[in-house]
Amino acid sequence: MKFYLDEDLSPKIAGAVRKKGIDCVSAHDVGMLESSDLEQLIFAASQKRALVTRNRDDFIRLTIQFFNDSRPHHGILIIPHTIPGDHFSFMANALVQYAIEHPNGMSSYTIDFLQST
Repeated sequence: MKFYLDEDLSPKIAGAVRKKGIDCVSAHDVGMLESSDLEQLIFAASQKRALVTRNRDDFIRLTIQFFNDSRPHHGILIIPHTIPGDHFSFMANALVQYAIEHPNGMSSYTIDFLQST
């Protein structure tokens, strides 16, 4: 499983996930800051990465648009706001666990939520 972290998540999370052996980059790492949500999802799809974000509503809407356009992506993993934004280690560990549980990645158009417990 490969992750792409939206710019609303700290690049520290991507670094911590990589240290655990999981392929993970952030918008900060690849120069995608200030790109639109559509551009972020297009980039993640082109890299065959699941997009990780806290921006639930926009990416649900974009997934519907991608589905209607027969334009697959590699999943959206939403980090709920019940997980504080500065709990980098918790988020990194939860992403590693998610990757372990989903070794083949996410199915196209899948939207899932990272567990807060």
